[in-house]
Amino acid sequence: MKKVLVSDTLSEHGLAVLRAASDLQVDYRPGLSEEDLANAIEPYEALVIRSGSKVTAKVLGRARNLEVVGRAGIGVDNVDVKEASRRGVVVMNTPTGNAVTTAEHALTLLLSLARKIPQATASIKAGKWEKSKFEGHEVTGKTLGVIGLGNIGRIVANRALGLKMTVLGHDPVLSADRAAQLGFELVTLDELFRRSDFITVHTPLTEQTRGLIDARAIDRMKPGVLLVNAARGGIIDEEALRAALESGKVGGAALDVFVKEPPPKDQPLLQMDRVIATPHLGASTEEAQERVAVEIAEQIVTFLTEGGIKNAVNIPSLSPSVLPYVDLGRRLGTVLAQLDRSDVSEIRVEVAGDAAEHGVTPIANEAVAGFLAHFLDIPVNLVSAPHVAGEQGIRVLEIKSPRQGGYSALVRVEVAGTGGSRVAAGTVMANRPRIVSLIGFEVDADPTGSVLVMRNDDVPGVIGAVGTVLGGRGINVSRAQVGTGPRKGEAMSFWNLDSPVDDATLALLRALPHVSAVLPVSFSQ
Repeated sequence: MKKVLVSDTLSEHGLAVLRAASDLQVDYRPGLSEEDLANAIEPYEALVIRSGSKVTAKVLGRARNLEVVGRAGIGVDNVDVKEASRRGVVVMNTPTGNAVTTAEHALTLLLSLARKIPQATASIKAGKWEKSKFEGHEVTGKTLGVIGLGNIGRIVANRALGLKMTVLGHDPVLSADRAAQLGFELVTLDELFRRSDFITVHTPLTEQTRGLIDARAIDRMKPGVLLVNAARGGIIDEEALRAALESGKVGGAALDVFVKEPPPKDQPLLQMDRVIATPHLGASTEEAQERVAVEIAEQIVTFLTEGGIKNAVNIPSLSPSVLPYVDLGRRLGTVLAQLDRSDVSEIRVEVAGDAAEHGVTPIANEAVAGFLAHFLDIPVNLVSAPHVAGEQGIRVLEIKSPRQGGYSALVRVEVAGTGGSRVAAGTVMANRPRIVSLIGFEVDADPTGSVLVMRNDDVPGVIGAVGTVLGGRGINVSRAQVGTGPRKGEAMSFWNLDSPVDDATLALLRALPHVSAVLPVSFSQ
């Protein structure tokens, strides 16, 4: 019998799922400290936790039999995932268990904002009867813009259709055909801003989405637009929102999240009558907590009895020889995700030469994961990538090819959609990934850390001018490489930097003569 330790409080239904498996012995010991957990863990093959248990390197160091850690919930900050991966321990979570609850909370905020429910409640409890003051808005027939159409965003869109709203959606990795099947219209971000009466955001917080709704974005919106954020603090620029509320450009805002949590008592937004707020309650329902308990229990049972893996957040064990190519695949997907965000319908991964000896699937899955991870609010890895791509309406093609392009091994990733296709190819040299071709430019690039990808005229002085700008801004260049393009007179440069560049530096670089494009790319994932 395999042994399962549950070291945090878990619902009876979740425990029942574990205890119903005849091949498992379940010990329920909630409330263990780190030291107690470290002392207890050695005989167990599985550990089930919530947020209270700390699965540290110390605990994992004594977990000689541990095969899997299951987190009832999405966050794994209390698990040393890197150490778990090093020790071959699979770490699972339940990323969709609170999707319905969070979506419902966003819609509750939207309706409360439209009808001024919190303000009216406070008024009547103060002994007032101010009917005319709290005149609100119907949502029927209005247009809702949903930014981010992952699990939560799609549920919001579906429920809004039931309220007879017109739903516009924006998501870089959802295909237009899939959006049409779901009943809403996929549009550009600018069109969503221009047409929406209500806007709700459901994206992860990344460098691309931080400040996504800023002063410039708000300027493009309808006067009196109502905004909802039940995703992550920082997606909406709080200072820009405050100014827009004061001017009347934004008619109201409903916030479940803030840049700093809990927000300070003097947070300006919390002093404004047209702002309603809740203390990050998106996932806080009895049903969601019940659901994640049952889901993680089912995942643990499947893993221990059948070997099935679902919702793993780390890379499962692979032979050492394939790991460099898997890593290369992710980096190729990562750079393509940051180069262009047009509608995507297909990702093709071709593996040739020595790399093909390891099989295409793990490399392809990791390439897809690297691409999708930049756009979704759930972890994506080589286990979950094909399933997630299917949900987004993206077809994944795996190709094993003898074509090597002069390299002993080559991985080629092509992302295709309505805007055409773009390609990145790479190889492994001395066990390190290299990009050798990027959107038609032949390069020899190191895809690590913070990088600037630049397109420019192939004329004297450009490289020196770029170096002068970066040096003047105190940014050190660790490596720079220039590649030629498909047309004479074009060049692409790849700058490895010791630190990311800020917006002011990007503006200076983009203003340089003969520079046509400057794009910051991060390989920190």
